[in-house]
Amino acid sequence: MTRVDPTASGVDAIHPLHGSTHSARVTDPIPFIAPNGRKRTIPVGPCLIEELDGDRVDLVWGSAGEKSAVLPASETERARRQDKLVLLD
Repeated sequence: MTRVDPTASGVDAIHPLHGSTHSARVTDPIPFIAPNGRKRTIPVGPCLIEELDGDRVDLVWGSAGEKSAVLPASETERARRQDKLVLLD
């Protein structure tokens, strides 16, 4: 499980999608540890993947995009390989 870094500002690794925002769909909940140390999950449904500088991505979800988690790009790549996260564009 990934611990989210609240001070993180970066990502450059959902290849070949560097430096942009992409539509995606979570097909199986993606667990992560929130900055407060609590276990959370990114729920099944549509999301945006915003690539940040460095090796982090911001996954944004919710009916109005009101929720997000900054994760290491390696975690989103793992979610893609496990078919938990599907890019739509």
